[in-house]
Amino acid sequence: MINVKDKKFIKAFGNNLRKMRKDAGLSQEDLANDADIPLSQVGRIERGEVNTTISTAYALSKALQIKIDTLFKFK
Repeated sequence: MINVKDKKFIKAFGNNLRKMRKDAGLSQEDLANDADIPLSQVGRIERGEVNTTISTAYALSKALQIKIDTLFKFK
């Protein structure tokens, strides 16, 4: 269960990931394969349902070919 104080941040992270993925022209399946994580996990992260790990965020940034801090730059 996500801590209530974190929900807004986790949702924003997921929305930013979705934007970065779409900007890269990747489907969720493509991103999951490139990051070597389950497809369902990409969906859960994008919907803000899970508080992802740093290692998963790193794998996603590598798959998107962006710096990891870019995933955390949102309003």
